[in-house]
Amino acid sequence: MRYYSTRSRGEGVNFSTAALTGLAPDGGLFVPEVIPAYPEAVRASLGSMDFRDIALETIKPYVYPEISGSTLEDLVQGAYPFTAPLVPVGDRLALELFHGPTAAFKDFGARFMSRAFSFLRRNEERPLRILTATSGDTGGAVADGFFGVPGIFVTVLYPKGRVSPLQERQIAGLGGNIGAVAVEGNFDDCQRLVKAAFADERLRKRICLSSANSINVARLIPQTVYYAAGAGRAFAGLTDADGEATPRKAGSARLVPGAAFHGPVKGEPLTLAAPSGNFGNLTAGLYALKMGAPIRGFIAATNINKTVPDYLESGHYEARPSLPTISNAMDVGDPSNFERIAAHWPYEELRRIVRGVSVTDEETRQTIAGVYRQTGYFLDPHSAVGWKAADTAVNAGFGATAVLATAHPAKFSETVEPLTGPIPVPPSLKTVMEREVRAQTIPAELSALITILEASL
Repeated sequence: MRYYSTRSRGEGVNFSTAALTGLAPDGGLFVPEVIPAYPEAVRASLGSMDFRDIALETIKPYVYPEISGSTLEDLVQGAYPFTAPLVPVGDRLALELFHGPTAAFKDFGARFMSRAFSFLRRNEERPLRILTATSGDTGGAVADGFFGVPGIFVTVLYPKGRVSPLQERQIAGLGGNIGAVAVEGNFDDCQRLVKAAFADERLRKRICLSSANSINVARLIPQTVYYAAGAGRAFAGLTDADGEATPRKAGSARLVPGAAFHGPVKGEPLTLAAPSGNFGNLTAGLYALKMGAPIRGFIAATNINKTVPDYLESGHYEARPSLPTISNAMDVGDPSNFERIAAHWPYEELRRIVRGVSVTDEETRQTIAGVYRQTGYFLDPHSAVGWKAADTAVNAGFGATAVLATAHPAKFSETVEPLTGPIPVPPSLKTVMEREVRAQTIPAELSALITILEASL
């Protein structure tokens, strides 16, 4: 597979170069020369295949020939001791993406990415510096995924005071080869600093840099897997049993008596509501659809940072400063992955596939409280945005509908518990709050970041 920049159709690069470079030299994002289709036998078997087998078949064409055969199988097996259960909740489905070690969907991309990087750099002597910006969950997943990986050092930038206490401990509580930087600004400032660092030729001559945001294609591609797996299960008319981390009140029914269940119907494609911030997650879903997963379309669910819903409505893209909300990981006013989406899908085609819906904080709180009251199921603020947006799909007759439950609600207990009462905490999170936060605080200035990076040489 060859990869090209979203900004120029110049000479293509292989997967290894695209992954380890992160950002194209012209500042664009790497995209594959073609989105490959599943073989018919795989497409017909998505509902019954093991999650790891789906991961292997999904990722394989994107990384060949740099990673192939038994090596790829080993990477996939090591990355995914967990899956993404598709479970009934009330009148619809939840695709639970929080059964990994940091209880967020970012685990799917970060864990594969760290293993791929380790393999691709197996003969390198010069250390690699991963530089990534986070609005919340990315930082914890990247920190966990790369913790202890030889020859790789990670610097995570996050907006000071705009992540939850648990998220901050996941980002800044490991130490070792993981460094944390609290930026006095918002996520867009963090992202701008990362891009500016990559564009600084003097810095790049001194430090071997790469990224681990969803701007990196190596983190984006693995997220396609859970879309294909969930849609495949629904198309086969199936759901999964609750997992260990499923946040359902003890004794609550998986289906609410008397509710009109908008669940899987055999042979019917699935509509997915994706909580969206930097839009890497939705991009992965669009890739899954293009590959042949049985998906009807998407609800792009944002909070009041609604740059993309406004674009889908008007055809005019206008970046704007991000506004703080209780669904903080989605506080993005200029989503990077929109550039990748626009490179693949013209406006009119995108409008046929994706409906944008914006949700306020008050609606988010009402949804968390209402879903718990009616079903006994706990939603985190981001998943609640997706749930509220999915009401549009249900009311419009979009058929079987699933909400991507992107993070465990226990990660946002200070927001959720006043609305629901105590949340059952999964084992993966119980030890995190004991960590000490070790982060350096800087102004939103490139010179301050460069000082930190050069001090670590």
